[in-house]
Amino acid sequence: MPTSSARYAISDVHGHRDQMLAALATAGLVDGEGDWAGGEASLWCLGDFFDRGPDGVGVVEAVMRLQTQAQEAGGHVGALLGNHEVLALGMRDFRDAPVAGGVAERPSFANSWLINGGQPQDQDRLQPAHLDWLRALPAVVRDDDDLLLHSDTLAYLEWGAGLEEINAGVRASLTEDDLTARWTCWARMTTRFAFNGPEGEQEADALLGALGGTRIVHGHSPITVLTGVPPHAVTEPYSYAGGRALGIDGGLFAGGPCLVVPLER
Repeated sequence: MPTSSARYAISDVHGHRDQMLAALATAGLVDGEGDWAGGEASLWCLGDFFDRGPDGVGVVEAVMRLQTQAQEAGGHVGALLGNHEVLALGMRDFRDAPVAGGVAERPSFANSWLINGGQPQDQDRLQPAHLDWLRALPAVVRDDDDLLLHSDTLAYLEWGAGLEEINAGVRASLTEDDLTARWTCWARMTTRFAFNGPEGEQEADALLGALGGTRIVHGHSPITVLTGVPPHAVTEPYSYAGGRALGIDGGLFAGGPCLVVPLER
C-alpha cells in the first residue's frame, strides 16, 4: 500500500477502463476487483475520460466509485475536467446546432465529437448522475506546490486571474444553455503546447505566477507528441520548461502506456 502522504496523477484514459484499473493496481492504488486499496494516499485524475476508447462511461463510474471508497479510507481521489468532457457534454446538449459565425464546414459539437473519436455508446449511457458529476468538476486545482490542470495552455486565464474565478467561469459555461459559451470553453481547452516552445519557461512562469505553485502537471498533449518518442517507447512522464511543467499523457489511445505518476519530486 502507498504511504499516507503519497500523491499520484493519471490522465487521458480515453475510455480504456480496464487498462486504467490495471495501471492503478500495479501502483497499489486499487485491488484486483478495481476497488480502492490506496489507504490515505491521493490520486488526481486529470480529465479526458471519454472518446477514442470503448467505455468512457465505465471510466467515469470507476472514478466516481473510487472517490467514495478513498474518502471512506481516509484517502482522496480528485478529478478534473478535460476538453473531451466539454465535448461530450456539448454533444449531449447541442448536437449538430451550428456555431454562430462558423464558416465552410459549419462547425458543431456533433462534427467535433465525431472527428475526435466520440463513441455513441457513451452518449447512450450517460445518466443524470454522470452529467451532474461532470458539470461540477473543477478545471484547475493546486495541490501542495503542483498546479494541476488538463490542458497545457494559458487559455484558462481567459476566465479569470484566480482558481476560484476560473472554475466558476468554466462551470457556468457547462450549466448554462449557451452554445457560444460552451463552444468557447471547448475551443480554449483544446489549445495546447504553451510550455513546449522557446518561450515555454516564461509561459509556465506566467501561469504559475497567476495561479500559484512551482510546477504545472498536465495531460492533453501526449508525451510522444511533445518529444517525438514513439508511443510504445514512452515509459515515464516528461519534465520540461526548466522543470516547471510535467506532461503525464502517455498516449494510451495510440498504443502508449497508462501512466500513474508519483508527484513527489
